[in-house]
Amino acid sequence: MFAVIRTGGKQYRVAQGDILDVEKLDAEEGSEIALDDVLMVGEGSDVAVGAPRVTGASVTAKVVSQFRGPKVLIVKFRRRKHYRKTQGHRQNLTRIEITQVSKA
Repeated sequence: MFAVIRTGGKQYRVAQGDILDVEKLDAEEGSEIALDDVLMVGEGSDVAVGAPRVTGASVTAKVVSQFRGPKVLIVKFRRRKHYRKTQGHRQNLTRIEITQVSKA
């Protein structure tokens, strides 16, 4: 069974056992979290699509780790004006493992 969830302003297609990196969630490592913003859930031809959410559906996940993503460099440059500016950014991320997908 799979589900489409929304977290951190992005949508992810998940199934039991999947490991994915999402925007930082306020949870400690090793704790269980419930992702209730389920947009679609189903298996094969039996698919329920919400408007916007599927009522009663939930996805349970375990927080594996909290970490920072790779550095992204932002470069601003104006030709012939002697203007160069470089800035870096590292996003805080949470790695989660999907433990259960329930349709209810």
